[in-house]
Formats: sequence, C-alpha cells, structure tokens
Amino acid sequence: MTVSGRGARSSSLTPSCAMAMAPSWTSSPPVTAKFGNKKLPNAIIVGVKKGGTRAVLEFIRIHPDVRAVGTETHFFDRNHDRGLDWYRSLMPRTLEGQISMEKTPSYFVTADAPRRIAAMSRHTKLIVVVRDPVTRAISDYTQTLTKTPDLPSFQELAFLNQSQGLVDVSWNAIRIGLYALHLECWLRHFPLEQIHFVSGERLITDPAGELGRVQDFLGLKRIVTDKHFYFNRTKGFPCLKKPESSVSPRCLGKSKGRTHVQIDREAVEQLRDFYRPHNVRFYEMVGFDFRWD
Repeated sequence: MTVSGRGARSSSLTPSCAMAMAPSWTSSPPVTAKFGNKKLPNAIIVGVKKGGTRAVLEFIRIHPDVRAVGTETHFFDRNHDRGLDWYRSLMPRTLEGQISMEKTPSYFVTADAPRRIAAMSRHTKLIVVVRDPVTRAISDYTQTLTKTPDLPSFQELAFLNQSQGLVDVSWNAIRIGLYALHLECWLRHFPLEQIHFVSGERLITDPAGELGRVQDFLGLKRIVTDKHFYFNRTKGFPCLKKPESSVSPRCLGKSKGRTHVQIDREAVEQLRDFYRPHNVRFYEMVGFDFRWD
C-alpha cells in the first residue's frame, strides 16, 4: 500500500607519526571502502506515535540491505538547528546498495518537518504507521500513565464536555489521530506515491505481509518473510524468531503489548463518532479503507 553514532574523534597522532604510518595506509583498503560511509537517510519512518513504528523498524532492519538508527534522532522537530552534518553523524555506516533509515514518530505531527525533510532531499521515502485513532489514543494515555500516575482520567483529558460529546482536540493524544489533517502538510511537499502507509492492525495479524509491502516500497528484495515471525500469545504481538547468533527470540520491549487502561464504553463510542468523518477523509486521501469502525 503506497498511497541512528557520533562524529569520529579527532586523531591524536602527531604529524610525524602520521607520516610514518603512511605506507601501511596505501597498502590497505580505505576505511570507507571497507566499512562504508555515513549518509543522510534514504527513508524515514515519520509516524505515528503508538502506531507500531518500533515494530516496523526492528522488523525491517533484519534485512541485510537496511541499516537503521536504533534511537529516535528528533532532528526535524527538536534538533534541526544542529545542522545536517550533525544529523549525518548519527547515521549508521552503509555500503553501496544499502539503505539508511531512521524513525521519529513525532515528525508526522510536526508542522515544520515536511518542509525540512524536503529541503534535505525531495527523494526521501516516507513511512507512516497508522492505527485506529481511538485505540491509539488509549495506548498513548496508558503509556503516559505509567510515567505520571496522578494523571487525570482519560475522559477528563479527552472531552471538553462529555455529556455534550465535545472532544478536546488540543490534547495531543486526540490530535495525533487526525491523520488527514496532518497528511495535508506532507502532501504540500511530497507526492502521495512517496509515502507508504502501514496498518498497525495488520502489522499484528500479518507482519510478513505488511513488511513485504514495506520492502516493495523501498525497492528491496522480499527477504523478510513468514519464516522470520512467530506470534507471542503472552504479549499479543508478533516477535522475530531466534536469530542464529542468539539464544532467544527477539521481542519488543516490556512497554510493547501492555494492557490498556479500561475506558468507559460510552466514551469510546463518542470518540468513534468524532473520528469517523476524519477517518473517511483519510481513507479517501490515501485510497485505502483501514476499517476503523
């Protein structure tokens, strides 16, 4: 469906030492040829928070032609003033033919991110992992609650007036799910065919299928397939099977697959009513029905 290391230390060698070592350099392959170069990313997972971005990154990076930054760089939202050289220094080394990637899910809802990424390269491929916005909001709240136990209730934050069904779109957990609104900003700078949307729901039920489409979008051979996954019933989420170099399977962290806070059914239905027209508009924009109702 088409619709990150620091800069190298400066050498401590004196000029004379460098001259003495020169002959051995000429007889060995250049470091860059052997270990690759750091380059700006060919593809970025730009969103969305609590949609499944970590899963997509961990699953796709087992592909031999993909090298990815493990942590979120937040370059295009928080660190843009540090410059592209700083950003490039965070990237993994890649050999010829390999793709360099990073993921920072807050980019999708950052107004300046589309313009900044386009200024870096209009050829950057963008991946957006989306999920039922109601479920996503509850997951977002559940995660925040683990860090801030005295947080007001979900209903207090989600509604300006619940009896009247007035939703508070200023609350970030609600606003992130207005996918069509955010996508408009991206389409001012990138054509739709340069953005690939991953279904967070299908990522759980059919990880190989979703990763197959991601590989197609990135122009990669389909190497990540069914044989790489198994379903962890305890977490309720797919995990990667045990790599040959490991003694155990690779599952996502403890925070992934946690039990959501129970929300009043009436509140959930009110939110579904609120999101429905926004979802329909998003389906029309991307040409795909995610069936979030």
